[in-house]
Amino acid sequence: MNLTKVLSLVFFIVAAYLGYLLWKGVDDVVEAEKRVALLEAATIEKLEMLRNAQLAYQASNGKYASTWDSLKTFIETGTIWIVQRTETTKLLDYGAEEIKVSFDTLGSVNVMDSLFSAKKYPDFKLELLPVVPGSGGKQFEFFADKIEKTGGYMVNVFEIRDPSPINPKRRANNNEKALRVGSRTDASTEGNWK
Repeated sequence: MNLTKVLSLVFFIVAAYLGYLLWKGVDDVVEAEKRVALLEAATIEKLEMLRNAQLAYQASNGKYASTWDSLKTFIETGTIWIVQRTETTKLLDYGAEEIKVSFDTLGSVNVMDSLFSAKKYPDFKLELLPVVPGSGGKQFEFFADKIEKTGGYMVNVFEIRDPSPINPKRRANNNEKALRVGSRTDASTEGNWK
């Protein structure tokens, strides 16, 4: 073999190795982004489930659950009342309408059966509901309180938040953009992922 063939073979091997490293670097980034997207989707699903449980708790108790234990007890043993609302409209002599609203309680259903049915969530485990997906067992932060709004009236608020986001963009500024549902300062039940 002459020197040209040897150098060509060496350069080819080096180029192939550098090409592999480039491909591997791009592939690792793509796989990491896919993993983050999957874990964030699972976290959002859990936050939506917790929001639904908080709304049911508030409808039954007049306030939001401030701890996981109180919410868990409600999910296990609580009931949601089924209420039918009926409106009747009566036309008055002078063209105005009179509307009468009546409510009729039809029965109740267990919270677990209503919100977390096996049909809707086949792999649901109540013990794992407060655990942040991919966090190694860390639980969501729970907050619930009453705050005073302009005009002096009190409003119930809650916030459930991911304490340690997986997404590096959400970790910036002391987890400022961490996934959460609700608000500590407003009467909102929306999530910040929308």
